[in-house]
Amino acid sequence: MALPVKTERPEIFWEFTRSICPTCKRLIDAQILLRDNRVVMRKRCPAHGWFEALVFSDAQLYTDIARYNKPGTLPLEFATDVKDGCPYDCGLCAEHKQHACLALIEVNNACNLDCPLCFANAGTHLAQTGFQLTFEQVNFMLERFVAAEGEPEVVQFSGGEPTLHPRILDFIELAKRKGIGYVMLNTNGIRIATDDKLLAGLERLKPHVYLQFDGFDAATNLALRGRADLLDTKLRALERLAQADVRVVLVAAIERGINDHEIGRIVEFGLKHPAVFGVNFQPAFRAQRHVAADPLQRITIPDVIRNLETQTHGLFAASDFVPVPCCMPTCNFVTYALLDGDSVQPITRFIEIDQYLDYLKNRTLPGLNDEILHTLERLWSSSAQVGSERAAADVQFVLAGQTPPVENTRTAERCVACQAHLPLDAHAPRDLARHIFMVNTRDFMDPWTFNVKNAMKCCVEFLVPDGRMIPFCTYNSVGYRERITLEMMQATGESQ
Repeated sequence: MALPVKTERPEIFWEFTRSICPTCKRLIDAQILLRDNRVVMRKRCPAHGWFEALVFSDAQLYTDIARYNKPGTLPLEFATDVKDGCPYDCGLCAEHKQHACLALIEVNNACNLDCPLCFANAGTHLAQTGFQLTFEQVNFMLERFVAAEGEPEVVQFSGGEPTLHPRILDFIELAKRKGIGYVMLNTNGIRIATDDKLLAGLERLKPHVYLQFDGFDAATNLALRGRADLLDTKLRALERLAQADVRVVLVAAIERGINDHEIGRIVEFGLKHPAVFGVNFQPAFRAQRHVAADPLQRITIPDVIRNLETQTHGLFAASDFVPVPCCMPTCNFVTYALLDGDSVQPITRFIEIDQYLDYLKNRTLPGLNDEILHTLERLWSSSAQVGSERAAADVQFVLAGQTPPVENTRTAERCVACQAHLPLDAHAPRDLARHIFMVNTRDFMDPWTFNVKNAMKCCVEFLVPDGRMIPFCTYNSVGYRERITLEMMQATGESQ
């Protein structure tokens, strides 16, 4: 009689953490498993059973990047006490492991689009009944941000569609008066394409525009934004922003089978456009309104950067991207390129960035320059100031003495892109900034992929009217958005 043979499990049990049930949002245990070189979250709700979702499509890369986990920085003050534990005490609470690199303020929830993909659950149906923040509320929220951060680096005004708010220019000006040097406007660009008064205000205030730009195909815009005719509007907005010398980052939500084939084309377009200083790819996540899809087939960061390498024929390679250390390293990857005419040269090919950002090794290794480390930490941060003079100066600094050779470009003698008519090493900072291009990909968590460990180190926070700061993925996944939005809508209704 043959003895029974034990069989191995088809995966490696990598980690135990906590998550939430995608159905009822209760806090539950979760496993992180390495299966077929993919990273899968597996969890069970007592009421709704088992769930699995893909969190990272390259298990080898997932395990290799632990060394990029930077020690957190405490905010100057916390807003809430620890009572029920993460993720229920957000404010930030004293158990949060990182300060706020970037803060978002949603000034309204009305929109001029009804996107099938919208984590804010915004839309045209909220034009009359939605909330709209007052100047006093925004002032208080910014004051609380300053109190927690001292000298906040980045704030982003979002919505809904924030350009529909009658005081959006006042909010931008207010943030600048409070000393926040890098102020962003998150917009679909529809009003910018036609509203001369709004454009004049943006030209005067010079915020950085975070422009929704998912691709060129009519089918892409129809599937993700509900309209097939948006491309001409986006291009018109970009043309006007270039004329106004307002700097833009293109932001593309990427959904498998819808616009993942357009990743390379978006970057190549951005490289040539005078208004565009970077591209941010955000794999689609399943919070609020989203396209129906199998959570085990979702697109993740490695998919984005592999597609970019293939579609640009190696102009950007997967190896050019480095995890951002201020959050958990699996959340965000970034690279920068030096542009000179036809030449696109990722700076990661000229400096060994990983030897500086490896936080598991002895930081006092001989030969490492602390100044370079701190400069790289500014660039590889959620508070990085894309398109700014500071970012340009930082890139120039780390490449000092290692400046890439420039050969066979049409601008070896003078600069066409910024009209400086000078070689790159003689550029003023504002002109040099036109030659630094960022590509970023950030994967936000949703109720399927929510990991308490990652949430505890989030550095992108929503500011809310009572002065709290709530981590992005926690706000959108755990139930904070629903409760706070209802409170704001009720308050708006009572004031009308």
